[in-house]
Amino acid sequence: MPILFPAIDLKNGACVRLKLGLMDEATVYNEDPAAQARAFARQGFTHLHVVDLDGAFAGRAVNGAAVEAIVREVGDEMRVQLGGGIRTLEDVERWLSLGLSRVILGTVAVRDPALVREAARRFPGQIVVGIDAKGGRVAVEGWAEASELTATELALRFADAGVAAIVYTDIDRDGILAGVNWDATIALGSAVPIPVIASGGLASIEDIHRLAAPDAAHLEGAITGRALYDGRLDPAEALRVLAAA
Repeated sequence: MPILFPAIDLKNGACVRLKLGLMDEATVYNEDPAAQARAFARQGFTHLHVVDLDGAFAGRAVNGAAVEAIVREVGDEMRVQLGGGIRTLEDVERWLSLGLSRVILGTVAVRDPALVREAARRFPGQIVVGIDAKGGRVAVEGWAEASELTATELALRFADAGVAAIVYTDIDRDGILAGVNWDATIALGSAVPIPVIASGGLASIEDIHRLAAPDAAHLEGAITGRALYDGRLDPAEALRVLAAA
């Protein structure tokens, strides 16, 4: 069954959604991220995707207290994965020891791929590579800087590293409800032997049906944010479609 990950993006301690990755285009949806996590658990979700947006820019944990509150609230019921500002093996070990199921390494996957490989060796099944693309090129440092790498080139660097999954975000669609870039996501999933999670732009139940289609069977799932918060996606209906896939 494909996994639908509701997203909690943290900025200044609150649960927000960005538009096109722009920090000044943030909409606050809940001042209490732990309560939001509890709401998702009650709706039937089993996994949760959390991003420390401030941490992604700062290169260190900024919303750590909010993350810890989320884990205390739902860590026994949901598998929580965290990205944003995780740059060292010490960071990885600390977060996993606090009860997170997986951590997502994005900028460091470009800057220091050896660290990602070592993390995957030390913590099997708990390391995810985050690949954020803008205009087809990988972006780093909270999407503020573009690299020369394509998403596929970066993903292939970790084909034999033992990472658990890749979160692939199309920044050009993030937060604008334009629909997931399924062509690029499925192509990436076909090019690498690592499960891929679609991120960016999920807009409606049509995207859920697309995730359940046979040619997307090699994807692990998809992340949804604004569509859930705005009521455009009914959680019960989405989970029913995926359960029947």
